Amino acid sequence: MTVTATAKVAKIVWQMGDGTAVTCAGPGTPYSAAAGKTDSPTCGHTCTRTSTDQPAGRYRVTATSTWSIGWQITTGGGGQAGQLTETRQTQIQVPLAELQVLN
Repeated sequence: MTVTATAKVAKIVWQMGDGTAVTCAGPGTPYSAAAGKTDSPTCGHTCTRTSTDQPAGRYRVTATSTWSIGWQITTGGGGQAGQLTETRQTQIQVPLAELQVLN
């Protein structure tokens, strides 16, 4: 029996810890140095205040990703196929001690 599965991020919901939520379609765009200080072309967030008033002086950022998983049995299983959805969540605490205005 041969089973093939392909998983892709359908969306990520970011709870930024400052009261805002950002929903990104797909995985977003990886940062590259060539982008410099430009905004993300697919998904982004701008912090407007430091985290000094937060517990431990850090924002608690939560990412909840929703995955779309397609599967297929290609031999020995009669050509069966299907679709699954899986959700994963992770958190990180991020200190933001200083803000700068960029032009």
